[in-house]
Amino acid sequence: MAVAAAILVVMESTWNGTPTAVENTASVSYAVGAPGPRAEAPDFSLASTAGGTVNLSDYRGESVLLFFHEGIGCQPCWDQIRDLDAAETELQSVGVDQLLTITSGPVDLIAQKMADDKLTAVALADTRLDFSLTYQTNKYGMMGESRNGHSFILVGPTGEIEWRADYDGPPNYTMYVPVDEILTQMQALRTDA
Repeated sequence: MAVAAAILVVMESTWNGTPTAVENTASVSYAVGAPGPRAEAPDFSLASTAGGTVNLSDYRGESVLLFFHEGIGCQPCWDQIRDLDAAETELQSVGVDQLLTITSGPVDLIAQKMADDKLTAVALADTRLDFSLTYQTNKYGMMGESRNGHSFILVGPTGEIEWRADYDGPPNYTMYVPVDEILTQMQALRTDA
């Protein structure tokens, strides 16, 4: 019953744009910003490190996990991507078809970091934070609102947000979350919703 009440509070918080802390027993807590679960995910068109642009709408019909992160100077963010890359099978087993990473910074520098770290996820550059501001993922970072924090948003096949976790807010700035914990938290809220 407490879990259902917490979910209701989270769901209601997404309508007014106020981040709400999620009560849970996990070792890493998070907030849920807006737009949140049950909201339509705003489309975007961002430069890809593989060349060209990627639109969220390109993935309609698939479940897409968006990972907004701080970027070039945040090695734990790149470690997070490395571990998500390695957990592709586990992501697929919980219904995630595609991982898209999104950060600010020049696309060529992001591409170089992806190559240096031998990362295979689709990496997108939101250089001016245009879409990060739309998703309000810049409200959770250590660098103030000039960078993203550590936010995950699961967009379902119909384009609706199914789950959101903003892990990086004050005062305990979280820069890395174990993949098994992300999957457990995502599944718990998707199942209870």
